Amino acid sequence: MATYERRRYLFMTTDPVHVGTGGYRLGRVDLSIVREPGTRVPKIPGTSLHGAARAYSARIYESPACAGQGTNQEGRSGHCGRDDCPICYTFGYLSRKTDQEDSTVGYSGVVNVFDARVLLFPVYSMAGPVWVSTVDIMQDAGFKVTNVPSNWNVGTALLTWERNDALNLGWLMVEIAGKVLVTASQEWSKDERWKQVQDKIVLVQPALFSQVVNSNLEVRTSVAIDPERGAAEDKALYTYEALPRATFLTCEVVLDDYRDGFPKDDGKNPLQGKKKWEGPLDVLDAGLRMIEWLGVGGMGTRGFGRLAVVGQTISNVWPDEEGQKNEQQHGTS
Repeated sequence: MATYERRRYLFMTTDPVHVGTGGYRLGRVDLSIVREPGTRVPKIPGTSLHGAARAYSARIYESPACAGQGTNQEGRSGHCGRDDCPICYTFGYLSRKTDQEDSTVGYSGVVNVFDARVLLFPVYSMAGPVWVSTVDIMQDAGFKVTNVPSNWNVGTALLTWERNDALNLGWLMVEIAGKVLVTASQEWSKDERWKQVQDKIVLVQPALFSQVVNSNLEVRTSVAIDPERGAAEDKALYTYEALPRATFLTCEVVLDDYRDGFPKDDGKNPLQGKKKWEGPLDVLDAGLRMIEWLGVGGMGTRGFGRLAVVGQTISNVWPDEEGQKNEQQHGTS
């Protein structure tokens, strides 16, 4: 396996996703979600994905103490830190030495998980649900966009289907500047979820994208219940926002296997009958795919947080001695 490798994931939210900022604020809602500082476009932080992937892969491996700084087999605080533990090897660990109470040993993890950025945002329109993005965002994610006009106004949009009349994006009305073709990579183009949206894409200018997204986030209202009366408590009403269902996001992960000593399967681990982990990226992949079942972020018990991996991951291995990149494909598990 290559020491350095980059994989790109395409996610789709199957539930609303709320990754909060950690406090209340005055404004549109009480509990807001994390946003990019410059564009104010919502995102899912890499820290949230990393923590969820570690916790879920630890469950798969039947080593819950390795999900966080729990209690190891010797009854001491910290991760197990064993040489044959794929969880600690992949995500790093901090553990006390067995012979010294105040001495700790640790290693950094070998996988880097970056923020998941919004790629296609669902919005209601007169033509039904459409997915809004920008040319730059689509191209940065590896999509090919053709027939883009050299000059088109901020208040206009490009569509992937034929239409002459103006189109509303929520409350905002935009004129049509032309038709474009958006082509996905072969790893993603065969997935049914992509096929459902590829002819319903609206591309707007970056100056308009943030406004469209933030105006169409899902906002819900909750209230605390008085257990004695079974009714709403006075002054306990609060609101929170979330990325809506069917939002597409892209995320990159990078393998930096500086230790080059991933524990090999000795036939005695809890993965018998399951897909074997050949390297750290397999451990991370198993955890990320469990998010489709167990979710990420807050409000998980209220039906929030699930993300599904769309298609296959796109993998680029570090260039070899001749400077040629070795392209690999990794199927779904």
